[in-house]
Amino acid sequence: MSTVLAPTPAAADIDTRLDGYDWAAVSAHLAAHGWAMLDRVLAADECDEVAGMYPEQRRFRSHVIMARHGFGRGEYKYFAYPLPETVAAFRSSLYPRLAPIANRWNESMGAPVRYPSAHAEFLARCHEAGQARPTPLLLQYAEGDFNALHQDLYGEHVFPLQVAVLLSEPGRDFTGGEFVLTEQRPRMQSRAEVVPLRQGDAVIFAVAHRPVQGTRGVYRVNLRHGVSRVRSGRRHTVGIIFHDAR
Repeated sequence: MSTVLAPTPAAADIDTRLDGYDWAAVSAHLAAHGWAMLDRVLAADECDEVAGMYPEQRRFRSHVIMARHGFGRGEYKYFAYPLPETVAAFRSSLYPRLAPIANRWNESMGAPVRYPSAHAEFLARCHEAGQARPTPLLLQYAEGDFNALHQDLYGEHVFPLQVAVLLSEPGRDFTGGEFVLTEQRPRMQSRAEVVPLRQGDAVIFAVAHRPVQGTRGVYRVNLRHGVSRVRSGRRHTVGIIFHDAR
């Protein structure tokens, strides 16, 4: 007999907070643009708490210097399990709201994969396939740093949506450093969008592909994301990826 654990105070609070958003509107914006924003999903003190974890090595499983790998400039660290309470609560509470969207996307694109309603079930699928390393990460950029356009694919099992939360305040903590998405459409030039985030805002966006309704039916477009050059100051972001890594 399995034991159902009661939600932590952080998880219950974040779940209640997420209930306040118009998820039909979120789904519609994702369908139209490949991204949608949740205003002020984290409070300033929560942002500062998570950003302040960066020097605490015990919280992380690995540290990546982006320039060494051609990823851009800047650095990031992948959290270790168990995840910090706020990060874990945000990840587990967001997933069931996004899974129906992910399933509709796959159905419209003719992809056979369907996602369970509970994040724990999806993680079990990842872990059985050897994808057992946690993927939520904390990113740090200083003056001159940037993140090259990329996709966060870590193995066979990929959840098609992910989330980034800006932990710093533009204009106060840093300048530049805009979140950028590009969309590569068949037989057309790529389109770029800049998402105007403030501290505590979350952007939900497509990991790699999204469906688009065309005149001859639904077709699949390819998306990449990145961060433009930070002109001054320091910028922190937490990334929430729902699949784990091999």
